[in-house]
Amino acid sequence: MNTHIPEGYKSTLSIYDTQKAISLLKRIFIDRLAGELNLYRVSAPLFVKANTGINDDLNGVERPVSFDIANTDTIGQVVHSLAKWKRMALKRYDFYPGKGLYTDMNAIRRDEEMDNLHSIYVDQWDWEKVIEEKDRNIDFLKSQVDKIVGALCDTQRTLQSIYPELSLGGQLKREVAYITAQELEDMYPELSPKERENEITKKYGTVFLMGIGGALKSGKPHDGRAPDYDDWDLNGDILFWYEPLQCALEVSSMGIRVNAESMERQLKIAGCEDRKELLYHKMLLNGELPLTIGGGIGQSRISMLLLNKVHIGEVQVSIWDDQTIKACEKAGIMLL
Repeated sequence: MNTHIPEGYKSTLSIYDTQKAISLLKRIFIDRLAGELNLYRVSAPLFVKANTGINDDLNGVERPVSFDIANTDTIGQVVHSLAKWKRMALKRYDFYPGKGLYTDMNAIRRDEEMDNLHSIYVDQWDWEKVIEEKDRNIDFLKSQVDKIVGALCDTQRTLQSIYPELSLGGQLKREVAYITAQELEDMYPELSPKERENEITKKYGTVFLMGIGGALKSGKPHDGRAPDYDDWDLNGDILFWYEPLQCALEVSSMGIRVNAESMERQLKIAGCEDRKELLYHKMLLNGELPLTIGGGIGQSRISMLLLNKVHIGEVQVSIWDDQTIKACEKAGIMLL
């Protein structure tokens, strides 16, 4: 476990104002985002059937929370994210190109290593939008990133007008620096991937790091990414420099999704070709699913970012290890 509280840290808002501000910023941001990306809210599952390929496999090693369902022969899995479910939902709802959905996603990631930014409880806005073949390019991806960052900056401006004391945390940079994982490795070959993220984000303030999942020249990927939802050549992470913790803060993982060709290629690279027999993968390979772009945007991460918090437990309820609890108690931080 690795929890560090900066010396002299004190929450900008009281516990009560923090709760009010979380509720407010969530409403402001999602309304702005839905308008920018033409998204409509839908209801989403907390769990899905096992052995269908619908659950997000993340890096392929995380264990989903599984349970048997009484009076059925079904095993359920608590979702890791809704990356694949959303694409199937767009088909069922018969959405047209340019129209998408968003939902409140709640997940349990039991193998997550807990620290200031990570919890076993995950809450995010999952969104997905139907696109056309002509949209499967870097320029379109960047246009959507610009809209997400713009919505977040607008939310911050509104929030700071209501809680002026939050202005002490500074302003998010609206202009996005775009860089690939390979370019970043070339710039800082001696650093670890996370150290590279810190360096580039401190330099530019707001970064979209592209091309995550495939092996770089070093032979290793910048970070793990499941082979069957993002196209590794058309994806990335939105990062902000976060002064209170002196690190890059990732708020969103997103990308243009695989088509049949890119999924087959990535499954082969990942050694996961057996997945082609699962429901989701069969539908995609048979051309039954629409082309899409989508991602997840962390609700607790954004709450931390906009409310100047240094531990994710200040903005969400979870279960923590003893070291985290003691470190926060010592610093006078109340974990929700």
